Amino acid sequence: MFNYTQLETEKIEYFDIAPASELPNGERLFVDIGDKPVVIFNIAGQFFAIGDVCTHDGGPLGDGDIEGDHIVCPRHGGEFEIRTGKAVQLPVVVDIPAYPVRVVDGMIQVGVPLE
Repeated sequence: MFNYTQLETEKIEYFDIAPASELPNGERLFVDIGDKPVVIFNIAGQFFAIGDVCTHDGGPLGDGDIEGDHIVCPRHGGEFEIRTGKAVQLPVVVDIPAYPVRVVDGMIQVGVPLE
């Protein structure tokens, strides 16, 4: 997996997701961008997006508890950094994708790498 937030802008395609006003602080939004399940978080007024698939068992991740800037897998307790997708707590050892997020004209946009 890869931290796509580090890619240069010209290597990313952004997709409109929803008005920023529809994702209040502390909430999350589940979307599919093409064939990629993604969960978007509003944490203290900042937006983050990660892949919604745990690398430990392939199950959904986005319903897990948020602890600081980590998400805890709801099935086995593995943890990932929401900002980077980095696996930080066993049993997970493989990172998940982290996608760049921006707000343009009040609209949340998530970027995915150009193919």
